[in-house]
Amino acid sequence: MRERDREHLRGIFAAAVGAVRPEALLGSALRLGDAGLQICEPDSGAVHAIRGPILVIGAGKAAAGMARALDEVCGTRIDLSGAVVAPVAERTATCRIAVLPGEHPIPGEMGLRSTAIVLDTLRDSPAREVVCLLSGGASSLLVSPLAPVTLAEKQRVTDAILRCGADIGELNTVRKHLSAVKGGRLLAVAAPRRVTTLLISDVIGDDPATIGSGPTVPDRTSYGDAIEVLQRYALWHSCPEAVRHLLRRGASGAIAETVRPDTAVAGGSVAIVLGSNRRALEAAAREAGRRGFAVEIAAEPIAGDSTESARSWARSILADRRQGPRCWLAGGESTVVVRGNGLGGRNQEFALAMAQALAGSQVSVLSAGSDGIDGPTEAAGAFVDGDTGLRATQGGLDPATYLADNDSFHFFEGLGDLFVPGPTGTNVMDLKIAVRP
Repeated sequence: MRERDREHLRGIFAAAVGAVRPEALLGSALRLGDAGLQICEPDSGAVHAIRGPILVIGAGKAAAGMARALDEVCGTRIDLSGAVVAPVAERTATCRIAVLPGEHPIPGEMGLRSTAIVLDTLRDSPAREVVCLLSGGASSLLVSPLAPVTLAEKQRVTDAILRCGADIGELNTVRKHLSAVKGGRLLAVAAPRRVTTLLISDVIGDDPATIGSGPTVPDRTSYGDAIEVLQRYALWHSCPEAVRHLLRRGASGAIAETVRPDTAVAGGSVAIVLGSNRRALEAAAREAGRRGFAVEIAAEPIAGDSTESARSWARSILADRRQGPRCWLAGGESTVVVRGNGLGGRNQEFALAMAQALAGSQVSVLSAGSDGIDGPTEAAGAFVDGDTGLRATQGGLDPATYLADNDSFHFFEGLGDLFVPGPTGTNVMDLKIAVRP
């Protein structure tokens, strides 16, 4: 890949991520006034006022940064306390809000212990107001299995769903119904206090009930929906018996559903989406324009199978015959069905699937996770261009073989085309950036 194109792709990605960092989002949405802490909704302009003292809870890849930003805005004028759960790499301390460790993408023992602390803090605090800081990754980091399901059984189900190609909405439908804290159940613990949830969205559609599995917002999904997801992907019969037993009891009405939108508890929830994939794409477009590109943002988010969506996007780019420097942008979150034994993530697989389609063209692409992480790898994604296939063949790498084995990481590692920015401290799904000089 031409070094100039690579530099453009890196710079556009950095601008997109910079616009959705917690410090930028909370810094522009929060201010102190005579009525206390004021929160301005980015889209509607509506302003919500909160008087202290405030108890802060939350979880996610951006939770530590959100906590730091909130602490800084409130300063000494508003009393803050509380705890949030974040990945180990993001555990930068704040002055007054504890940042506790958890695991991602499979829940673990650290997250279990940290969630117990969050629950105890929520039950014991005399604070009149609760603010929940929520971002992508919270579904794994905030973990408290609903009895009789054990952590090991929940880990097994989560791993199976992650590997089968289910989308985030389907995955979180199951998670909610195996959890004592998701699907509005933290909201129920906080009642009768109001809970104001500040969200950085990592889901298509920005639905607060799906982001982080909605621990502090009401839920419309059901135990029956969770069963249907597991059956749809042929996972029901391989699930642990405790999981099937719990879901069957829930579907029969023997145990309580998640918090319904029409209940009194639901009336205590205020949810405000501060950041989203669209906001990141708009910042990327501004940066691409500054660099001299005519820019087009895809009208629809990328979803579905990574290979198919990659090839479809490549066809749409190559069909664009307009002249001059151009940049195409897309966001969303594709899925991968793991059939091979390789290593990779959805962005690396997306890039690998584009290699053949782009062959011989002047188009260069970066597909990367906005969180700086792609699957169980050190990379956020990968670079690919019209010469990738030829360079691979010359180096003894067959793109089709690596794609069939879900081994995109080792393919791009061999070419030196992995993108490894490190964790970004935020998460608004994936970014697809294509440039043509």
